[in-house]
Amino acid sequence: MRFHVVIPARYASSRFPGKPLADLGGKPMVVRVCERAAKSGAASVHVATDDERIAAVVRAAGYSALMTRADHVSGTDRLAEAAKRLKLKDRDIVVNVQGDEPLMAPGLIKRVAGLLDKRKDAQVSTACHALHDGLDNPNIVKVVLDREGYALYFSRSRIPFPREEGGTCYRHAGIYGYRVGFLKRFSKLKVAPLEKAEALEQLRVLWHGYRIAVAVSETEILPGVDTPQDLEAVRKMIS
Repeated sequence: MRFHVVIPARYASSRFPGKPLADLGGKPMVVRVCERAAKSGAASVHVATDDERIAAVVRAAGYSALMTRADHVSGTDRLAEAAKRLKLKDRDIVVNVQGDEPLMAPGLIKRVAGLLDKRKDAQVSTACHALHDGLDNPNIVKVVLDREGYALYFSRSRIPFPREEGGTCYRHAGIYGYRVGFLKRFSKLKVAPLEKAEALEQLRVLWHGYRIAVAVSETEILPGVDTPQDLEAVRKMIS
């Protein structure tokens, strides 16, 4: 199996401007993400950014940086532009590792790519793990699966609701594998009502009838960095 990793990283952020350049143990966060991705066995690792400051630190660390448009409405759109510029083929697999996930396990990156390679009827792959705390936190996205491990729905609400005993709650991790052919089509799909209601882009995939295969991690998938408070927590983990 052969796959590529693209890391969308933009400077602007409403909650944490300049987040990809935040220091983590003497290295910018985006470089930490590159290091994790490089250990996954990917054929190539690229950072897709709209900011020269991010591109400069990535290149100084020996990794590839692609300058992309500044007007993309989502990281998926930025990913699609990067795949086009890299001249990847429609059947190629690209894994989207967010630029604020410095603790992402290399093995999970490879597993998400391998799941999509195995599940020929899926257009997207992602990952989750069992959730025991924060079940009612709307900032923690949950996913429910069918018996074969495909996503039925993603929500900020608690799903499934525990009316009776049984039914594990899974936290969705923001890592995605795409076939390049679908990635090109995705940005042209109409925004779904459910996507707008939940503010979850992956619901566009399900709403249009495509399938998302989900890898269930037996261990907790460590969180990314959304806020300065998250950054301090990750610094402690790294140190």
